[in-house]
Amino acid sequence: MKRPLLLQILAFIVTRLVFNTMYRMAYPFLPFFVRGLGVDLDSMSRAMSIRSAAGMFSPFLAVIADLRGRKAGMLTGLALFVFGMLLVTAFPSFWTFAAALILTNIGYLTFIPAMQAYLGDRVPYHRRALPMALTELAWSLSFILLVPLAGWMIGRWGWNSPFPFLLGLSLVMLGVLAWQLPRDPVIPKGEAALGKKFSALLSPLALAGLSVGFLFNIGNESVNLLFGVWMEDRFGFQLAALGLVSIGIGFAELGGESLVGLLVDRAGKARSVAAGLLSNCLACLLLAGAARFSQPGIAVMGLLAFYLTYEFTIVSFLPLMSEALPQARATLLAANIAILSVGRAAGAWLAPYLFSWGGSTILVNALAAVCLNLLALGMLSFLKKVDQPRLPE
Repeated sequence: MKRPLLLQILAFIVTRLVFNTMYRMAYPFLPFFVRGLGVDLDSMSRAMSIRSAAGMFSPFLAVIADLRGRKAGMLTGLALFVFGMLLVTAFPSFWTFAAALILTNIGYLTFIPAMQAYLGDRVPYHRRALPMALTELAWSLSFILLVPLAGWMIGRWGWNSPFPFLLGLSLVMLGVLAWQLPRDPVIPKGEAALGKKFSALLSPLALAGLSVGFLFNIGNESVNLLFGVWMEDRFGFQLAALGLVSIGIGFAELGGESLVGLLVDRAGKARSVAAGLLSNCLACLLLAGAARFSQPGIAVMGLLAFYLTYEFTIVSFLPLMSEALPQARATLLAANIAILSVGRAAGAWLAPYLFSWGGSTILVNALAAVCLNLLALGMLSFLKKVDQPRLPE
């Protein structure tokens, strides 16, 4: 029996809420994880960087969605998340925390391209931005709903208290998706050749698209990693204040995702990505001004604008990439997410050095993000032919 796509999208949103909470709560509460685990900031930054770098291996698992089917890819990713949560819940320590960061990220990067390919198979390109934007609502809602809840749990019961909660939710959603998604069709042998799928990634369109994502994610992570540390050190923001900032960021990102659903199918994906990159540059300049003149109000405004424009850019970018290689859709989407993860790893490695050069402010990080966004804008020009012939009349 075929189940309505809308119900499946709802299940995807809830599942991604769980994934995203684990991924995102490390950023605003980084100082509290550092203190709770008894490690220094450099050790935690390295763990975060390794988490992102591990994403480069995700295409080797995510290709399951092209070789065995979309459902198989999604369930594999969610099972990896469950295992990571089980480790840190049963044996709480810095090493199991680091292992959970890595396993849950690989699971996340296996689940997402399978889910996006599933939507790409079922929704025409000129209407695809809306359902993809709906699933991306989980990214912002995690900061509005579950990340503040995780912060309250950390403040009340300690650094490891959110993990049993996330473990339980992930087990529930594993069962829901196993029941709700239709059985994968048998894939013909000629279409299930691993080498054929990966060789498609060397096409000019694929390489251009991967370069765009790599560049603007380095800049994003160089700001994203240390904004909590900067705001605590420079402006005295504590756990409750950082939790409120996280809620504001969630609403900003919700605005970015909503704009994608409303505008991008009509305006065009490539044009929307370009507008997002330029707007993000302006937000970075606002952050740089706040760092230079030590203005907390401008800092909060800049952060909200930074996350809104980044979210608009990345969500507009996903449907564009979903049509660059239709014959290897899940493999390219997996490679795209992997290269975004590598970009985040590079940004996480670079961020502390930029932060230090900026006098323990976000100044140099923000200016570096502007430069990287402009480079990404140059590479985006090669992707216009994916979008323009498909613009609705």
